Amino acid sequence: MFIHIGNDNVIRSREIVAIIDYDLYTNASGMYQMIQEWKQQNKVSGPEKKAKSIVVTADHIFFSSLSVTTLRKRSGILTTISNLDDYYEE
Repeated sequence: MFIHIGNDNVIRSREIVAIIDYDLYTNASGMYQMIQEWKQQNKVSGPEKKAKSIVVTADHIFFSSLSVTTLRKRSGILTTISNLDDYYEE
């Protein structure tokens, strides 16, 4: 399944490693160092100034204007849909 993470970015849900609140992203954190390194390799997308969350995949980092809660709900919808029983009557 795919998840729209904002800013015209759609990624496969199985590729998501972590969704992190942007407020945890500070100059002192290890995440800050990692993102700076990935920026040098052009592996970071999205508007950092409008970011509410950070979506990490194995090979890319996305700044998302959607909150962690919103992204969690979107991924939860996929789980709910896949767990629904099929009530189709033939």
